[in-house]
Amino acid sequence: MRDPAPWQKRYERMLVLAVLFGLVSQYLFVGAAAGISVVLFVAGFYGLFFYAIKGRMGGFEKWQGQMSSGWILFIPILLLTLTYALFANQLFRVLNVFALFALIIAQTVLLTRSSVQPWYRSKFYSESMFLGIVKPFSYITVPFSLFNNRLKARGTGATRSKLAKMLLGLVIAAPLLLVVISLLASADEIFLSWLNEIPHVLDLFSFGDGIVRIGAAAIIALYAFCYIWALLFHKSTDNAKSLPAPAEGDSSKESGRIEFDPITAGTLLVSVNFVYVLFVVIQFSYLFGAANGLLPQGAAYAEYARRGFAELIMVALINIGLLICGLHMIRRTSKLAEWIRKLSLSLLIGCTIVMLISAYSRLALYEEAYGYTQTRLLVHGFMVFLGVLLIIAMLRIWKESFSMAKAYICISIIAYVMMNYANLDARIAAQNMERFERTGAIDIAYLGVLSADAAPTLLKLHAKHPNLDGLSEVIEELRSEARARHKWQSWNWSEQRAK
Repeated sequence: MRDPAPWQKRYERMLVLAVLFGLVSQYLFVGAAAGISVVLFVAGFYGLFFYAIKGRMGGFEKWQGQMSSGWILFIPILLLTLTYALFANQLFRVLNVFALFALIIAQTVLLTRSSVQPWYRSKFYSESMFLGIVKPFSYITVPFSLFNNRLKARGTGATRSKLAKMLLGLVIAAPLLLVVISLLASADEIFLSWLNEIPHVLDLFSFGDGIVRIGAAAIIALYAFCYIWALLFHKSTDNAKSLPAPAEGDSSKESGRIEFDPITAGTLLVSVNFVYVLFVVIQFSYLFGAANGLLPQGAAYAEYARRGFAELIMVALINIGLLICGLHMIRRTSKLAEWIRKLSLSLLIGCTIVMLISAYSRLALYEEAYGYTQTRLLVHGFMVFLGVLLIIAMLRIWKESFSMAKAYICISIIAYVMMNYANLDARIAAQNMERFERTGAIDIAYLGVLSADAAPTLLKLHAKHPNLDGLSEVIEELRSEARARHKWQSWNWSEQRAK
């Protein structure tokens, strides 16, 4: 019998490791809530990944910084993975499943150079998602082929003969064993008691649970193997090479995008900016004076805070759309037209920032009147995020060589990780506690839907106000939920403190 080639042995070992990864993964997740198990799962995947691509890293790098970007992605991946062991916010526990999947796919594509596109282009992400979601299914038969080849390599006539003889021996031994076991059980009561325990041991194993675990292990193992196989053997092509060359001087054809005449675009931007500047000048005292009691005549405190907030956010989003069009869809002609374009876009950004500040202050007033919730804090964070994007866009207007796409992708990842570590539920509890100390108003029912992250603050509030209606029940509910997750795979720092 000829030994398999070294490359075949490597892929067979890779398949064995994928099966082990699937078995360990089902043990980590089936019947246990996500906790420290996520950290172990991600670490196991990277162990399988780096074993599989050993010797495939390095070489020619078409776009400078691709490999470095791949290694840097370990920072947000590690931080988001640790959130499952540190925090208990249900929203981010769900969102982080998709965030981690996308980041790990992007990183593994970068490290294996499975895409010829740079990481700051949209085509890179569409190709990465294709590799992560669609392509593995085209290799679903590969592990079965490897297993079948191994059986064929070892399935000689002598081997089959030995297996047949072993089965025959077991068949003959079965009735004899029944007689011997019966006699021994009659002769010794201790031996009989051991035999009686066998059904109880089998009761510990559920047939349905076993099917679920085997299915989960098979799915995880198959996907991990097929995805890594797709990375190893995917041949990406650069479609730009096959495009016909544009006519000389035709910038719109060269860029492949729609472009507006600078006079038309300039007129539009000047008109919009005129309205925004007029709005800011006339309404400035109203936008920022409400906190000092300078409300418009006849406007109630809460009504002012609520009214106009959504409208200002919508206008800000429309302005961002105009900004993107102004940066990429206006034909470049004379220097004067360029100055008008840049000044108009800068003024548009300035007015949009004022509107965001106005919306931020209105939301703060609304929170002061009605309390703090997760949605309201997330909107606060979103407005700060938009403000940062606008500042980056201002830099891009006056510095053409600046890559706004790179900055936006990096800022988005950083902002998302920061929101995870902002510990929103703890902040909500703390701010509602401060509001209660000032106003005496608090929504205990809403505090009851917070996660274990809020437990330390709620305990402080209970220590200061032990007779507050409903608070004891909320704390006890958090503790009972934390105690229910007793498996080590579900260990979480916030729930540990709540216990």
